[in-house]
Amino acid sequence: MALDSMPDQLTEAASPLDEWGRLMAAALDGHKGAYNRLLGEIQPWLERYFMRRLPMSIAEDLAQDCLIAVHQKRHTYEPGRPFRPWLATIARYKWIDRLRAMGRRPTVSIEDEFAEPHVEGHERSVTSAIVLEELLTRLRPAQTAVIRLVKLQGFSIEEAAAMTGQSESLVKVNIHRGLAKLSGLAAASAE
Repeated sequence: MALDSMPDQLTEAASPLDEWGRLMAAALDGHKGAYNRLLGEIQPWLERYFMRRLPMSIAEDLAQDCLIAVHQKRHTYEPGRPFRPWLATIARYKWIDRLRAMGRRPTVSIEDEFAEPHVEGHERSVTSAIVLEELLTRLRPAQTAVIRLVKLQGFSIEEAAAMTGQSESLVKVNIHRGLAKLSGLAAASAE
């Protein structure tokens, strides 16, 4: 069903100025195209929101985290109510959570960070990362994607499923099979 042919009650549910609210209402009614459009439109807004408050690298990651939160909390949106305050509330909570997490990290002086023993271990880390990247290219793309998300970047199975479009059980299977193949490839290259 096209967005323009939505029932009148959906288009009247949000004010004419609240296009995002109209898109969310349509998405909640099962219009996948409206949902995809909404996520595409709110992502730049989220990035700007976080870039005003955090370094760019953190802002981009946090915008992605917030998109996942919007997806997980979409059932709490009430059609007819303004969408932007609902979105801003989610973004604000994500921002506060990140600030709290950053505050719990211990600080390290620059001397400690670049001390000689640390530099010696750096070569091994770089080599391991290069080897891992080369091994990951030998897996199926679906396996590589979920291994990167869950095992390397720390996302949950649920988050990886939402980000890749795979079911949670398929994410688990792809991780298991991918890691088994990586293990075999690593063992073969060590011989």
